[in-house]
Amino acid sequence: MAENIREPKQQRSIEKKRKITEAGYELFAEKGYFNTNTAEIAKRAGVSTGIVYGYFHDKRDIMLDVLDIYIGNVFGPIIALFDNVEGDLDIKALASEILDKVVETHKKNAAIHEALHSLTSTDKIVDTKFRALEGEMTNKITDTLIKHGYSNDYLLERVHTSINIFQAYAHEAVFDNHTYIDYVKMREIVINIIESLFK
Repeated sequence: MAENIREPKQQRSIEKKRKITEAGYELFAEKGYFNTNTAEIAKRAGVSTGIVYGYFHDKRDIMLDVLDIYIGNVFGPIIALFDNVEGDLDIKALASEILDKVVETHKKNAAIHEALHSLTSTDKIVDTKFRALEGEMTNKITDTLIKHGYSNDYLLERVHTSINIFQAYAHEAVFDNHTYIDYVKMREIVINIIESLFK
């Protein structure tokens, strides 16, 4: 079947493939990856199963397209923050802005988050894409700091630690949401920790 896979060139075909990917995104979010089959994706997209196989090898192939969209939705807005940094850099203010954006994007994509992240332990390509993204973000933030005069020892390590702290807080606030935690106070603690890493 692989020889039948085609990359759409005409607008109508591009739209069809986009609908299939969107249907996969919705169904993986609603039911999880393993509980979704290609026939359901085709039905949700309003196309035949044969058309799905014209654009994708299998369900995993659709998932990899979905993963690219997810990565863009979640991390694109955060990376964009660093494209717009000008003037003097206020680490505390920037950390606050990043933290709020990380939480916001996790909330918007909460349903699909678990479906995709759960695959990192079993799918090498998914794991590689997430690792590559971590590297891209670490380098992007580090470059921004260097441009603004930061030269701390082990800057890459400090940045990578910060990313992990942002992620941990977002997971706590969005997914765990423990009733015994004061998330306003935890947010304040997180920002203070990030600020201290770059003093």
